[in-house]
Amino acid sequence: MDKIKESKETKNIKIIYQYDGSDFFGLQRQPDKRTVQGEIEKGIYKIIGKKVDLISSGRTDRGVHAKMQVSNFVTASKIPPNRLLIALENITPTDIKILDVVEVEEEFHSRFSAKTRAYEFILTPDRSIFEARYITEIKKEIEVKKLEEIMSVYLGKHNFDGFRMVDSGGGNPIREIFEIRCYEKSNNKIGIYIKGNAFLKTQIRIMVGSSLAVYFGDREENYIKNKLKIHDPKGEKIVIDGAGLYLYEINY
Repeated sequence: MDKIKESKETKNIKIIYQYDGSDFFGLQRQPDKRTVQGEIEKGIYKIIGKKVDLISSGRTDRGVHAKMQVSNFVTASKIPPNRLLIALENITPTDIKILDVVEVEEEFHSRFSAKTRAYEFILTPDRSIFEARYITEIKKEIEVKKLEEIMSVYLGKHNFDGFRMVDSGGGNPIREIFEIRCYEKSNNKIGIYIKGNAFLKTQIRIMVGSSLAVYFGDREENYIKNKLKIHDPKGEKIVIDGAGLYLYEINY
């Protein structure tokens, strides 16, 4: 593939894509590990002959999927977005699907420009072996309205220090949750939709894990309220399997 000649002017390129997270060590680039960011950056390098630093709307954990992910990078390459779309789709592995490539304004930032992010968690009490990478198994059937009521305590602005992993670093733990819905899906599956301004590392898996623990009676009724009040990042974390977790949409 011919390398594209460069100009002195730079362009801000936005990529919209999906991925099956099963065989990735998360989104963020890591040394000697297969990541979504690493694979896309390698593909771009093969096309334009220059390394880029991909900025993304948010990170996903190992094994977590994305129905919609948004990233951007700055380049001096003259390659048109429509050609980059075709080239990237041909060169990236089959567990990444490039949906669109467009040039955006210089100020656009995939992370900081995003207003809301939403995830969907898919659960079932009778997961088949063929669903193990894509659906999270729970121990028995649940009533969606009861689970939604338990999770409603998360709505609003809270300090989620007690709902993130200790290796996630410092930074502001305040996050605002705008919407939570629990609903029945086909084939005895349950969906949980969570929309917020942003999320901490593993926050959603801990939120759902904690909610199910309350639902099944493994923790007391006020367990979540107390964790939201204490703000202890070193406290107990009930982390549910992330196979059924999908980054669902990002709004700008």
